[in-house]
Order: sequence, then C-alpha cells, then structure tokens
Amino acid sequence: MRLTCMFSFILLFGAAGLVVFIHLQDPEEIIHQHTPGIKYNMGFQQPIKDCVSSTDQDRRLRKNTADGAAMVRQSDPLHASENVPTKLQSTDRRQSSIMFAIKDQETGEEINSIRLHKRRRRFIIKKSPILISMNGSILNLPTLKSEDRNNNKWKSLYQIQRERKQIMRETCSKYKSNNRRIITPYHVSRIFVEDKYRVLYCEVPKAGCSNWKRVLMVLNGLASSTKDIQHNTVHYGNYLKRLDGFDHKGIYHRLNTYTKMLFIREPFEKLVSAFRDKFEHPNNYYHPVFGKAIISRYRVNATKEALRTGSGVKFKEFIQYLLDVHRPVGMDIHWDHVNRLCSPCLIDYDFVGKFESMEEDANFFLRLIGAPQNLTFPKFKDRHSNEERTTTKITQQYFAELSPSQRQRSYDFYYMDYLMFNYSKPFEDLY
Repeated sequence: MRLTCMFSFILLFGAAGLVVFIHLQDPEEIIHQHTPGIKYNMGFQQPIKDCVSSTDQDRRLRKNTADGAAMVRQSDPLHASENVPTKLQSTDRRQSSIMFAIKDQETGEEINSIRLHKRRRRFIIKKSPILISMNGSILNLPTLKSEDRNNNKWKSLYQIQRERKQIMRETCSKYKSNNRRIITPYHVSRIFVEDKYRVLYCEVPKAGCSNWKRVLMVLNGLASSTKDIQHNTVHYGNYLKRLDGFDHKGIYHRLNTYTKMLFIREPFEKLVSAFRDKFEHPNNYYHPVFGKAIISRYRVNATKEALRTGSGVKFKEFIQYLLDVHRPVGMDIHWDHVNRLCSPCLIDYDFVGKFESMEEDANFFLRLIGAPQNLTFPKFKDRHSNEERTTTKITQQYFAELSPSQRQRSYDFYYMDYLMFNYSKPFEDLY
C-alpha cells in the first residue's frame, strides 16, 4: 500500500511539473527549436548611419527588425515602367533568408531559435545568430534606358547577363544548400563599396581587379582619370571601403539595394596568369613565403640558393603544391576558387562579367549604372606591361608540362568555377 501511494505521488508530481513547463514554454519555441537563429520579419530595412570598423571581424550584431515593403516585379525588364525607379525593378528573383552568423565565443555552440521576449532580449542578442533577409534584394539588374531598348547590342548583352545569372542560380540550387544560408563578415571581406553610384564589386585577382578599383576610385571622385592612379595607390592606398568595414545594418542595406557585380576569368588561364606574375618575376613576398616552402617540399636535390631565396619555382611544382591536401603553406586569393572568394551562392550578384569579354561587359555595366559617359574601362596592362597577356595558347603550353592525371585533378579542383560560370573543358581528355 505504501509503495502504491509513493508511486502515485511520483506520477502526480511529474504530471504537475510537465503542466508547469508547458505553461511557461511558448508554443512557438517548441515548434522551431530545430532552427538556429532569431526569425525576423523579412521585409526591407531602412538604411541607418553606419559604424565603420574595418578590423573587428568578430563584432557582435544587434537586433534587426523591419517592416515589410511591397516588391515591384516587372514581367519584361527591358520595357519596365518609366514611373518605377530603376533600383526597384526586378526580374525573376525570389526572397530568401540569410543568417548573419554570430558564434558564441565562450561555448562555441549555436543557440536554438527562440522567440524574442523582452525579459531575455539582452541574452538572445549576445548568444544567437541573427536571421535576416539578406538576398531578398529588390534590385536585380538595372533596366536599360529608354533610348537603349531598341539597340540590338545592348539587348543582346542584357540577355547574356540573364543567362549567366540563370546558370549560376541553377548550379547553386543543384550543388549547394540554399534553404538556410549564413553570411559572415568573411563572406563580404573581398567586396569593395562605392556609395555614390551604389556599387558593390567583389575582387577576383587576375580578372581585371586593378583596373576595376581604378574605375571605382574615379566614380567616387578620388581621381579624374584611371590613368592617373598608380598600382601601389590602387592596392595599398586604402582609399576604397570594404563591405565588412560596416556594421551589420550597413552591410544589410547595401547588399539589398546596391548593384552587386563580379568579373571572372577562365580558371586555368587565371591560374597561369597568377603563376607568371608571382613566381616568374622578382617578388619579395611570394618567393620567400610560398616559393621556399614549395621548393623544399617538391624539388628533389634542391640547391641551397633555391632553398634560401625561394626563386625559380616550376609550374609543375606549383601544381603539386596546389593539389596537395597537406600543403606546406596555405592558399592564396590569387589561385583560390571564385566560389570561395565571392560566395555567389550566398550573395545574389546582379551582374556577372567575364575577363574574356572585359571591354564590352565593363562598359555595358558602366552604362547600366549611369556612370559618366567619358568613363570607360581602361585597356592598359597593370603590371609587366611589356609582357604578353596570358592567353589560351600560353595556358595550354604551361599545362602541357603536366601529366594527364595532374590536368584532371586541376580541373576537378576548379570544377565548380567551370560549372557555375559556364566555361568549357580546357582539354579534350578531361572528364
């Protein structure tokens, strides 16, 4: 009898505890416990004053709320209404949620999604990722001006852009998970900001990036001509702002309202261009940092002079380093994947240009954003101007030094870039 009473008491106590727990727990919390982050209204955010901080990559992000705004969609972007601002005209884009990730530095664990209650607001802001509408931009591709809509050249270039973006989206949809996408300051660290013409440019080395920075400086009023800007001023002058230098509201506002663009290049050609620039000319960084490590690891019977200076790296040795899962020295932006540099599956770029059609694509982009008519993309070679540019023929000569296996592995290494930007296989024996 005593045992039965004790058992009944335990059951009643447990039931009462469960009732109290359910009463205190918000039903919405129970439903969404599997989803990290704080779910906000996914509407358009009004811009606020930015708090610039270019060095603090781990800054905490504060609460971000916004009212919804109607999205203007035009069935034919080439003939969009004159009454609708250019920035509000969109083609076939859907809103998607992006999470700005803030990792807990003390525990390293993600906090489960909970409803934002006033009594726990301060705790949640410090601990949780913030889920905001990052790529639900009301901007897609600026529409053609009325005088350009009957110009076959501009219409053709416009259609090419739509096709490139479609291929990029389809590749991302097939190979990447897009339901819950996380953007951190790292993902926007290669993006340069030009506020006057509202442009975001993702820097891809060896794809015209020096001249694009010159163009952005002219657009920003920092120089009157691209010819007046020296190489060191472009890369070391710190005149251009990077997107990760803004607070999360500044980043959010620009990603959703500015024209986002990147220029890419055939991956093997870009790789050979980087090798020629960094290892076939004197360089007081790449030779001692990369060259010495590469020669030490991959060259048999290397001379003391080569080990001391790191000069004279051969292309085959460079490829051995690139394909080695245990590289003696880390990756570099000059031969990293565009997929990693610019995160095109996280950031929905409005314009995708190619180095192979640089002049045409670049000047078309400048026309779309309403740049001054006298500003055109510079044609001059930034470095080693007396040397021939890296072409398809030169690229094939370098890759002819490799074995079929090394060429295949190199192609596999850049496979996503080939696929995403619709480049053909550079050699017939590749699969």
